[in-house]
Amino acid sequence: MSAAVKSFSSSKQAVGLNNNGIEIEELKNRINNIEVTSDKEDDEEEVSKDELDLGPQLSLKEQLEKDKDDESLMRWKERLLGSVDISAVGESKEPQVKILNLSLSSPGREDVILPIPFSTDSIDNAKKSIFTLKEGSKYHLKLSFIVSNNIVSGLNYSNTVWKTGIKVDHTKVMLGTFSPKQEPYTYEFEEETTPSGIFARGSYSARTKIVDDDGKCYLDVSYYFQIQKKWPSHA
Repeated sequence: MSAAVKSFSSSKQAVGLNNNGIEIEELKNRINNIEVTSDKEDDEEEVSKDELDLGPQLSLKEQLEKDKDDESLMRWKERLLGSVDISAVGESKEPQVKILNLSLSSPGREDVILPIPFSTDSIDNAKKSIFTLKEGSKYHLKLSFIVSNNIVSGLNYSNTVWKTGIKVDHTKVMLGTFSPKQEPYTYEFEEETTPSGIFARGSYSARTKIVDDDGKCYLDVSYYFQIQKKWPSHA
């Protein structure tokens, strides 16, 4: 959309508009060409997605056996797998990701740890905020999870936030590819700053999802939180 607007503006300046209609017709043709090009690029992208074939999913043992004669590829797999005990993994082809918790860290404050799944005292408290942040404060999220059975590829985190029913933020982060191991992984997100001002304060709703590149969902939670003028006194 922005490219089309930019092209429209430049065409208007270069051609100019007068009463004989010739330049207007030329301008329409240029805009039509832009739209056709855009549609063609979208079609090509859809075709590329349809033609993409990642092949059948394999267990770890099958993956290692498949390329055992390729030394460079085997070294890459060994670096990726680390100290995984293949004999303990078994023949499972489906990776498992267990999300342990999300935590919020802010300078000078104790971490707020949010166990998964989020819990409320009762159904009546379903809309109760599970944490409160101070306006204008810096913070970052940390995600703790365990991977088992097989390599999980293209793990994606997404978070959408609403205030009074209006979407105010959407974040999407590629976490990466992870091999199975007994110890949990910890992923630290970039530092962010909460909004400030009277219109920023109040209650927010959010939905957090974690999926892999096969579309398998490992976390899908909705919750509420607050942004207030001060930190809560009990935290």
